[in-house]
Amino acid sequence: MTARVPTGTLARMAADTANTSSGFETLELHRDGPVAWLWLDRPDKLNSFTLRMWHELRTLGQQIGDDETIRALVVMGKGRAFSSGIDTSVFTTGSADDSLQSGPDAGTRHADATVDGILRAQESYSWLESARYPTIAAVHGYALGAGLQLALACDIRIFARGTRVGLLEHEYGILPDLGGTQRLPRVVGAGKAKELIWTAARIDAEEAHRIGLCERIVDAEELENEAEALAAAIAAKPPLAVQGVKRAIAASGSMPIEEGLVVEAEAQAVCLRSADMREAIAAFVEQRPARYEGR
Repeated sequence: MTARVPTGTLARMAADTANTSSGFETLELHRDGPVAWLWLDRPDKLNSFTLRMWHELRTLGQQIGDDETIRALVVMGKGRAFSSGIDTSVFTTGSADDSLQSGPDAGTRHADATVDGILRAQESYSWLESARYPTIAAVHGYALGAGLQLALACDIRIFARGTRVGLLEHEYGILPDLGGTQRLPRVVGAGKAKELIWTAARIDAEEAHRIGLCERIVDAEELENEAEALAAAIAAKPPLAVQGVKRAIAASGSMPIEEGLVVEAEAQAVCLRSADMREAIAAFVEQRPARYEGR
């Protein structure tokens, strides 16, 4: 499958190239109204990850993770795959990209330099989970290793039929260290996560859907349209309520229910006091679409 921009998005891109970010070598960001599209842009290498790609993804997260103008973000890969995983040249050759492991914005989170570097690489993905807006991974071709871990960092995953996914790190004598050991069990359960990781299994989209690894499965030619429709539907909902749900559901997996209920109540209090709630009621009474401003 060759990735393409959805039909409606394509027309807008042709009319307004200012909406497309060209400040990165390995990524492309396009804004289509309240929906943003993040494209992995190394199609000749099946969007395999290099140090530069992680650095650019981390930098992008710092730039847009708290962007109030974005109400949904779709992550896709250009070309024949979402991402085939890590570019093995990272293991075998040195390059100028090595300098990206450090820098003025890197900070130090651990005394062990190797651990510190891994923690920075994890930040390249974690912002998708903590961003104020929902994130959607639209996956085709392959999502292996680092590629699947990127999809796991998103809130929702849509897989195209024919996609193959897996965490293959054991084949290289390592383990999934970009959130895979933490996010996969939360999605499919601890036992299934151990089985998939320990056997370095590759599974198809149907099996992934069966075990809950993806929320939707569609024909390959419908992937972009499905992601576009889902993102648009979410973007049309009241932003404060959407953000509150994202925080509250995240809390459900990390704290006792009593504490999670407080997070839920606090989020609801924000909604009850908002102009968006007043607009929602007015729109319902007047039988018209609501116009939310996130206030």
